[in-house]
Amino acid sequence: MMRHCYLSAAAMALAAACSSLPAQARDLTVVSLGGSLQDAEREVYFKPFSQQSGIKTTDDIWDGGVGVLRAKIKGGKSTWDVVEMDSSELAVGCEEGLYEKLDWSKIGGKDAYIPSAVSECGVGVIVYDYVLAYDGDKLKDGPKSWADFFDLKKFPGKRALRQGPQTNLEIALMADGVKPADIYKELASESGVQRALKKLDTIKSELIFWKTGAQPPQLLASGEVAMTTSYNGRIAAANAQDHKNFKMSWDGAIYVLDSWAIMKGSPNIKDAYAFLSYVGKPEVQKLLPERIAYGVTAAGVNPLLKPELLTDLPSAPQNMANAIPYDTDFWLENTDRLTERFNQWAGK
Repeated sequence: MMRHCYLSAAAMALAAACSSLPAQARDLTVVSLGGSLQDAEREVYFKPFSQQSGIKTTDDIWDGGVGVLRAKIKGGKSTWDVVEMDSSELAVGCEEGLYEKLDWSKIGGKDAYIPSAVSECGVGVIVYDYVLAYDGDKLKDGPKSWADFFDLKKFPGKRALRQGPQTNLEIALMADGVKPADIYKELASESGVQRALKKLDTIKSELIFWKTGAQPPQLLASGEVAMTTSYNGRIAAANAQDHKNFKMSWDGAIYVLDSWAIMKGSPNIKDAYAFLSYVGKPEVQKLLPERIAYGVTAAGVNPLLKPELLTDLPSAPQNMANAIPYDTDFWLENTDRLTERFNQWAGK
């Protein structure tokens, strides 16, 4: 894994002057998910925090999986302090006692963040969406809703969905007329599962599946599909970097939140709170969407963003108006059962 350390000249001078004080166990280590996201976080969060606070900071990369965190804590050799993780990893690890319970008074209070960013063990980092995406050069009047995604007569051609039941069953129910607020109530029933799979039957002949976030833009660029589900950031990146004209429909988008958590027993807990406090400030968070098209979580950040940026962010009020939150608790309880059902359906 790659590590990066940052310390200003002034901070090094301060460290030398304080060399007679008891040594800290190790540097503050912040862990994220790599790629363009961590590149952006490094420039906006990690380096400036270290330089302004004088706290020597290292960043590391992981690929996710609560088992990794469990092994570090139970093995008593955790070298990580603050970790970015998805909602499932946060929920499971918090229940197992892998993370510190947050003292919100040390990071600005709960009201300093959007409501979905607040939990017992985590504070939100980014908001990203599963959206409907298509090529605007090929579809001048493209799909506007999940109902359009399922309309093969109006919009002929292949479709692509993420492999597995998560998000696909929700999308199918919305396309079949279920109100976003009622999706998980409906999906909790056997009749709701059958309804979702029956709806998916209507496009099965034109359906392919993607497994990695890089695939949807590639499928659109090659013309292999007319439309696809995708992470919004991947579509925005293709437009910015590859000069594509891909479009997104935010109606019925499913939004997901990644969070920071402090590893249980961190020897750097004071510095960890200092880091979370710094990266939670609106004036700091506003810089992240300039580098990657994900929403941020400070309650007062949107008025600080450039209007042209806000338009393409999941956290924009107009984009969240008809979006639904991914229900982590539902999927923690039902993933195995519904994955088996979905795979049986897909294999027929």
